[in-house]
Amino acid sequence: METNNEIWLAVLEHFEPPKITQTAYNLWIKNIQFKDFDGKTVTLKFERRLNFNVFNSKYKESFEDAFRDVVGFDVEIKSLCDEPADNEDNNNSESSRFSYSSSYSAKGLEDYKNEQFTFENFIVGPSNRFVYAAAKAVASDPTGKKSDGYNNYNPLFIYGNSGLGKTHILNAISNEIKDKYPELNIVYIRAEQFTNEFMQALQYKTTDEFHNKYRSGNIDVFLVDDIQFIAGKDSTVEEFFHTFDSLVFDGKLVVITSDRPPKDIQSLTDRLRSRFEYGLIADVQEPEIETRCEIIKRKAMLLNFTIDDDVVEFIAENIKANIRQLEGVTKKLYVLCDFNNHKPTISLAKSVIKTVIDESQPLPITIKRIVDEVSRTTGIGSEDIYSKSQKSTVCHARQIVFYIIRKITNMSLEDIGQEFKRHHSTIMYSISQIEDEMETNSKLSRQVNDIINNIKNA
Repeated sequence: METNNEIWLAVLEHFEPPKITQTAYNLWIKNIQFKDFDGKTVTLKFERRLNFNVFNSKYKESFEDAFRDVVGFDVEIKSLCDEPADNEDNNNSESSRFSYSSSYSAKGLEDYKNEQFTFENFIVGPSNRFVYAAAKAVASDPTGKKSDGYNNYNPLFIYGNSGLGKTHILNAISNEIKDKYPELNIVYIRAEQFTNEFMQALQYKTTDEFHNKYRSGNIDVFLVDDIQFIAGKDSTVEEFFHTFDSLVFDGKLVVITSDRPPKDIQSLTDRLRSRFEYGLIADVQEPEIETRCEIIKRKAMLLNFTIDDDVVEFIAENIKANIRQLEGVTKKLYVLCDFNNHKPTISLAKSVIKTVIDESQPLPITIKRIVDEVSRTTGIGSEDIYSKSQKSTVCHARQIVFYIIRKITNMSLEDIGQEFKRHHSTIMYSISQIEDEMETNSKLSRQVNDIINNIKNA
């Protein structure tokens, strides 16, 4: 190989999914900085102490093997870290908290916030008026001080199909509270990120730090998007239950969004489901045509784009169920007209609508999506699912994968067998085993159904 960079890229190929899970690759491998290779010693650099520690305890030997495979001889790996170790700081406990929260907060909190999503630019209509009013109420009194320390809307559970404004509402709550109550600590996270953090805390025995971050002493407002993605993972559901209880019963505001109501998230525990139903449940419905027209006009106004009412109505009549598509059509129509110096017409709008709808169609459900979701839910690595391992837990996860592939794709038994290097009779037997077990094991049945729903709605 001609350059050190080529050597590094070849080494990284040894760790790309499905050789390890996508989550593990993103967390521990992707951001390693390759600094130098002098023919004997490889120098790698890490920004975070946690990543540095995980690499040295779990991946260093594998990287030494990978370099040996690529260059043909043994090399020494020297790892550097920008962040000081706990014993280099005068306050060990403070350093520990910083190391944990900085590592885990990098994605899932600030990155999910959008300051452009406010109550002022949220279009209100009959389909979402109740949700809007409830969200405004909790944002105006997050601590319950205006109502003798008790908020009738806490917890607030918002559900509805994708593209109807749930994330806008969640951000509007965050932005409103941040503006009016800057002293409050707001945590905004996606449920999938909560799951990943908890799994890492279990693996690296940092659950005390995890609890310190998410329990009521450090949070005033807890905003959770897409809660359906904790379903099916018993340990995470249990942890979220205790987190939820700690916050709500200490008077902290909790707002949750989902693509379905609590009763339809099948593998939630009854007690967590009842906690969600304890407060206020509000659904966001498909916007009626008047609201759709207002959404188009607002987007056009932001673009300084003039659209005649007949064109607005044509767009609104043809896109009914998704606000993102309404805004996407308006933006594409603006670009098309601005670039070609055209006036927006129904004919142009028709062509743009077709393009946006085609682009917005759900991606075909791939085997990778199924394997990743089963892996995330069961805790069995995707590489193990593909492997020849006969451990009972791995075999069971693999059987679930076969069952789901067969149920929601058009793949034949032979095609599935070819993908996983197994005879089609093995695939058929595995599917039959899961079908029989689901008939008598309601917990497994709920788990599998939630996995399917999450895959379809991802």
